[in-house]
Amino acid sequence: MELIIHILLLFIVVNSILKMSFWKWWHVLIFSTISALFVLWSEQFAILQSKTQLYDFMQNSEALKNVAVLITIEAAINLAYSFVALRTQFGLKKRRRLMVLHWYPGLLIFPILFYILTQSIFAFSGVNFDKITYIIAISVFAAIPLLRKGIKYLIPETEFRLEIHFLVTLFVAFIGLLTTVNGNVTYVATEQDYNIRALILAFSIFATTFLVGYIWNKYKWHFLQKKNNKISD
Repeated sequence: MELIIHILLLFIVVNSILKMSFWKWWHVLIFSTISALFVLWSEQFAILQSKTQLYDFMQNSEALKNVAVLITIEAAINLAYSFVALRTQFGLKKRRRLMVLHWYPGLLIFPILFYILTQSIFAFSGVNFDKITYIIAISVFAAIPLLRKGIKYLIPETEFRLEIHFLVTLFVAFIGLLTTVNGNVTYVATEQDYNIRALILAFSIFATTFLVGYIWNKYKWHFLQKKNNKISD
């Protein structure tokens, strides 16, 4: 379980860096500064933690359910941003009230930084706490811009990075739900006979809404193309 949680934390960080690859360089610099200052500030709490904290946390079902809710909310925000960014890629007008999603880097990265700090203190026992904290803070300040630049170098296409961001968000949401339930089922399914009428109704609603959405989307783009052609003429 601990290995899966570490994988989850890694992908949350990767997803945050992917999100920052759509920012300007000075926005990333501000966020890396805030992250480094957070590491320095959280030292006073990190030195009070124990090695068994992660194990105890994993056994607390209520805390895990709260984490699952936070991961789901952040995943929903990132998915919403992916759709908003996709609209702009197709030349549609930006909506200012939705562009706030663009500036959301992912707040879950801060608990991860706190976890890294506590684990580093445990791993380097005997080393001065301030020294460990300053090393991690400097590393975070330098690593965030470098990783962001590395992702942009490896994946220069904006559309491709947006697609990866969307897929990683889905992966984080899926793994987050799996790792936080801790074997507990919140809603237990009840055994009952198949309701044929309910199934037919559900499939009919799905087919109808899918068909309406497909037709609307097709004619919408056709109308927009004709409108753009008239403007260009």
